[in-house]
Amino acid sequence: MYRIGFGYDVHQLSTDRKFWLGGIEIPFDKGPAANSDGDTLIHAICDALLGAANLRDIGFHFPDSSGEFKNIDSKILLKKVISILAEHKYLIVNIDSTICLEKPRLKDYIPAMIKVLAETMSVEADCVSIKATTTEKLGFVGREEGIAAYAVVLIQKKED
Repeated sequence: MYRIGFGYDVHQLSTDRKFWLGGIEIPFDKGPAANSDGDTLIHAICDALLGAANLRDIGFHFPDSSGEFKNIDSKILLKKVISILAEHKYLIVNIDSTICLEKPRLKDYIPAMIKVLAETMSVEADCVSIKATTTEKLGFVGREEGIAAYAVVLIQKKED
């Protein structure tokens, strides 16, 4: 059985935060304001994976009201999501994602993000697609106030 999931995440950008995205730190003068490290792409992927398996969302499993997750590396959350999926006998088939951000330009960082995410999820790199776009200066992303990420995943239930 195959299942599709969709994830979306958004964070405000702040000058007092490091910029973590796709599991890597990107040099920039702003970073996502969040309880965790604010890795918007990983959060969208987590939500898509949990949604595909009908296992609620990232906030349910890792509430921002819990001190346990304060400033946590989002790769740790992603590994926990992969473990939750494995408990329910799901495997990742593929992930397709899009990051919406005016600056910095991400094309040079995407290969490293793919490598880190594939390793974190124990999947082949060609199972992880990451695209980046701007919003042509429109909205909060266009005004460089925030970042948004979308992810669609396909998972498969293991046969016994």
